[in-house]
Amino acid sequence: MKIGLVYDLRDDYLAMGMSDEQVAEFDSPVTIAALAGTLAGLGHEVEPIGHIRHLAARLVAGSRWDLVFNIAEGLKGRSREAQVPALLEAYGIAYTFSDPLVMAVSLDKAVAKRLVAEAGVPTPGHAVIACSADADAVDLAYPLFVKPIAEGTGKGCELASIVHDADQLRNASLALVARFGQPALVETYLPGREFTVGIIGNGDEARVIAVMEIALRASAEPGVYSWTNKEECEDRVDYALADDMTALTAGDVALRAYHALQCRDAARIDVRCDAMGRPCFIEANPLAGLNPGHSDLPMLAAAAGMDYRALIAGIVEAAARRSGLDDAQAVEYAA
Repeated sequence: MKIGLVYDLRDDYLAMGMSDEQVAEFDSPVTIAALAGTLAGLGHEVEPIGHIRHLAARLVAGSRWDLVFNIAEGLKGRSREAQVPALLEAYGIAYTFSDPLVMAVSLDKAVAKRLVAEAGVPTPGHAVIACSADADAVDLAYPLFVKPIAEGTGKGCELASIVHDADQLRNASLALVARFGQPALVETYLPGREFTVGIIGNGDEARVIAVMEIALRASAEPGVYSWTNKEECEDRVDYALADDMTALTAGDVALRAYHALQCRDAARIDVRCDAMGRPCFIEANPLAGLNPGHSDLPMLAAAAGMDYRALIAGIVEAAARRSGLDDAQAVEYAA
């Protein structure tokens, strides 16, 4: 197939004066080169496009592709991850990963939690804080955890996110509202084991690739898988596949959330255990990072025996089958 590659490059936005934290979700040249090389190695004709404005200009000029491999996070707004899929749908072009609605509701963590809770998936109690009155109205047992409502990559998650009384809650939540220009999500703090779960496929074929446990070292910010801990994960975090009963339950919770949110092709779902050791849904990542040596989804897939080539091939095959692309190269999922 002729595959277009749409992405947000960190260097482009750093050159505009944005901070390291602001560009944390964007990709490096290493990731783009790995994706382009892997897709080409699978026999596809690959055309790097860049961010959404480059894509829009190419579409207006008449460029077309059989499939767009989309990893663009978007720049502004809580529906930013939905922008590229919506634009591609307007032009009738198939693309990888979830549709605009799923991208939007997954990024708004409160909306995602309401949907999975309605489907019977366990998730901690929560509230949304946009002002001091909202903070004063929270009726949840402490300790609580506060984070931006529509960010990823651990942005805004830090030691100060764990709050133990009303004053700490008010200060932490309003600081996040001011810093990120969006409401804060507060939820019951889960002190137990933390997992991230990779899922690939659609409908009845969707399956868990692996469940990976995240364990913070003594050198890490304690109690939270923060942006800093993620950026410096080689020195701060231990990752290991888990297959005990709790991990298997975490995988089941993740797959149920994947279906409840109607995710497509592949995603990564974060799960953490409550004080009783019960796995609970935290958030969904329908546009998971794909840096071959640094992102959680490729890391857990590799640990489970699915190399980077097989992961990317599986994502493309899932998207191609779902989109009815008859000329898609059939590639079996790795075991």
